[in-house]
Amino acid sequence: MDDTLAPDLVAASPNAGTDDAELRADVRRVGALLGESLVRQVDQDLLDLVEQVRALTKQSKDAATAEARDAARDEVRRLLAGLPIDTASALVRAFAAYFHLANIAEQVHRVRSLRDRAADGGWLARSVAAVAAKLGAKGLTDAVGTLAVRPVFTAHPTEASRRSILTKLRRVADVLASPTAPGSAARARQDRALAEVIDLVWQTDELRQQRPTPVDEARNVVYYLQDLADETLPSLADDLASELERHGAQLGPDAAPLTFGTWIGGDRDGNPNVTAEVTRDVLRLQHHVAARAITRALDGLIAELSSSTTVVGVAPELRDSIQTDLAELPEVDPRLVNLNATEPYRLKLTCMNAKIANTQARVDSGAPHIPGRDYLGKAELLSELALIGESLRLNAGDLIADGLLARVERTVAVFGLHLATMDIREHADAHHHAVGQLVDRLVEETWLYADVPRDYRLRLLSRELASRRPLTQAPPPLDEAGARTFAVFTAIRRALDTYGPEVIESYIVSMTRGADDVLAAAVLAREARLIDVHGAGVGKAREPFARIGFVPLLETIDELRRSGEVLDDLLSDPTYRLIVALRGDVQEVMLGYSDSNKQAGITTSQWEIHKTQRTLRDVAARHGVRLRLFHGRGGTVGRGGGPTYDSILAQPWGVLAGEIKFTEQGEVISDKYALPSLARENLELTVAAVLQASTLHLAPRQPEAQLSQWDSTMSVVSDAAYAAYRGLLDDPDLPAYFIASTPVEQLGSLNIGSRPSRRPSSGGGIEGLRAIPWVFGWTQSRQIVPGWFGVGSGLRAAREAGLEDVLKEMAGEWQFFRTFMSNVEMTLAKTDLGVAAHYVSSLVPSELQRLFDVVRAEHELTVAEVLRITGEAHLLDNSPSLQRTFGVRDAYLDPISYLQVDLLARVRADESSVSPELRRALLLTINGVAAGLRNTG
Repeated sequence: MDDTLAPDLVAASPNAGTDDAELRADVRRVGALLGESLVRQVDQDLLDLVEQVRALTKQSKDAATAEARDAARDEVRRLLAGLPIDTASALVRAFAAYFHLANIAEQVHRVRSLRDRAADGGWLARSVAAVAAKLGAKGLTDAVGTLAVRPVFTAHPTEASRRSILTKLRRVADVLASPTAPGSAARARQDRALAEVIDLVWQTDELRQQRPTPVDEARNVVYYLQDLADETLPSLADDLASELERHGAQLGPDAAPLTFGTWIGGDRDGNPNVTAEVTRDVLRLQHHVAARAITRALDGLIAELSSSTTVVGVAPELRDSIQTDLAELPEVDPRLVNLNATEPYRLKLTCMNAKIANTQARVDSGAPHIPGRDYLGKAELLSELALIGESLRLNAGDLIADGLLARVERTVAVFGLHLATMDIREHADAHHHAVGQLVDRLVEETWLYADVPRDYRLRLLSRELASRRPLTQAPPPLDEAGARTFAVFTAIRRALDTYGPEVIESYIVSMTRGADDVLAAAVLAREARLIDVHGAGVGKAREPFARIGFVPLLETIDELRRSGEVLDDLLSDPTYRLIVALRGDVQEVMLGYSDSNKQAGITTSQWEIHKTQRTLRDVAARHGVRLRLFHGRGGTVGRGGGPTYDSILAQPWGVLAGEIKFTEQGEVISDKYALPSLARENLELTVAAVLQASTLHLAPRQPEAQLSQWDSTMSVVSDAAYAAYRGLLDDPDLPAYFIASTPVEQLGSLNIGSRPSRRPSSGGGIEGLRAIPWVFGWTQSRQIVPGWFGVGSGLRAAREAGLEDVLKEMAGEWQFFRTFMSNVEMTLAKTDLGVAAHYVSSLVPSELQRLFDVVRAEHELTVAEVLRITGEAHLLDNSPSLQRTFGVRDAYLDPISYLQVDLLARVRADESSVSPELRRALLLTINGVAAGLRNTG
């Protein structure tokens, strides 16, 4: 089970904890077929070795005495040590294939559980009912009208599995989802189909031979977005509309309570492969996929909307629009015009399809938009669908308008002709580098831009942003790095001119330390004519405009603690405040989970982010703007992951007002969205949680005195946890220990992402390492330090301060603390320091092994303190299904870890002469551990 999806659905499902016999039967079925495949593809000896290793590993976990367990463990390690490379590779591949099949069987089981729900048992239905009961029909309509939920797909490299494998596993899921009786002819046919796919999985290389480009990464995400557009979103929107109607509320056909975003092709921070040209290529790819999806939807309407003027009337406005279209679109087949002469809806939709085709041709050629012949954005497309709806409603077609047509309207409202809204992200220093060159060449300051203090720089940029003058002529005289930065702003302008306002909305400034970091980006946007706060044109009046909004990304603990000052400085600047007003009085702020966790540990990171949300809420309210929080969550708990539903409900009161963004990345995307039913359930859970939090959590749930006590208790926990974590992180031997005890140096060879694992000019050591490889290394070695280290020290400090009863009260009544403890408990359960000890004893120099003693001591303390609060005898006692799953997986996972240790030792013994076969075998173990744990980083 992965850190993000499984607990969401296990916790949410009414059937949680019920009999999982069907799941076990499915796993046995695919496991047996895998065994047959191993014999076909290799030989019986491989299957015998797999079974021998599995049995010994199981014995090492389950034997009655410690002596028997140790003997079995030592025997399996001896058996695996020194295996021939080809045998080791085949063994790893066999265990990894088992995990892939078991994972997909678990996904199918979750789908099966969802289908068994009572008709009114959905989370969306319950949330709508709860809001209606409190606010009434009008309040419910207003609440849904404010919803703007946006998962944002990123290309952060944590998905180890190739799409070639994932698509085959989808075929396995399709077969398992269709029940057949054992022994029947239908079952035999299914098993034949499954065997074929499993053979193909075996014959497919798990490893990417080339590092993917950003466009390759975009194609991967588009694979999921296509299914969402064709299957998932229309049915979810239909069900939301139906639930609202049951309570007297409405969902407008052009409403988009849920949309999708992407960073792929737009995230430039530390990725030199993302250029302005790449941004254009990705946007063009997304446009063509969206155009095909909308064309398919319109073709479906053409097939169904056969209403004829020989039977029923049509609105004059629609008739006039058809005549206008035909005059502008001579390419429409005259045969179709004659054929559909009495079927106006079909004719109108045919003209709309012609405009979509023209839009695609215009995008490819770079030609300007021609009103009436093609579309720019989704507004005109939606208005024409609305015209059809009005005509239907005027002519006894209300059910058709609210059914078939509304379904397509909602798809267009969500995906438009852009598929997903692209965010652009760049490091704050890149903007200052470019602006500095433009300012210095004016020779108006007595010192160079790079040398001015931050407060002076803020005033300088504020004056410049308010000024009517441009800083330079176009193109600006910049060095190569500055020109690359500025080119993105011009690419944004061209994209908005080409695709419409929905294609790019937010410009994210990473590593924001002060308001000046955001103003520097705004000045460059002004130079690129994306902003005009004055609006006075030459020869004619022009309204002020701001075509994009700016988003500070707060990533470190210091930045989180200064969040109120940063936002207040920004919104206190009159010119910037005007930009926010031009953007609808919405200020987006992004919170970075990964870097703050790496810097301060999970406890302090989570607590500081929680407090930051309160601070931002209050500052935004003082300035009269709506706050939109963008949560930069990773897949693992160590990078801010965990059940999305719980994390939304755990936010402070009053923070959510319908709008929220959060990242989806790596293996989380494939696990959440690979199967339409699971995609549907995850999105339903998310929308339901946002609706609840936006309407039912607008005030504190507890008295102020109790909240104050919880806050002070959490601060005690955080301070002690931080001290423990920094004690480990600041140990001068930690970098050497981390590299020695983990396979982190092999991450780059996996070719799982286009972005380098280190920030540019970051130097060596842990500080320059990105959060993903940091979590990756600890996870592969089964230590998983980022997900729990320091928590035990924090909880003990609070308990010794006499706050144990308060901690238990917090765990029972405070959603934030309960969610935090649940995520930590799950990570502790996935941690295996018995296996980790093998990494350390085999790979780490003796003088560094003392650090493992620190890790082990904190782990023992954390387990004890968590169980003390939960009252459980063992971790996950309250989730026996998850507990059992972890136990079963270990019998297959531990051997891969043992082989990884052996292969790492071989590689390190002579780095200069590592054979391609040995390196490949090692990389296969990394893939195998990732498949077994359901995450990499």
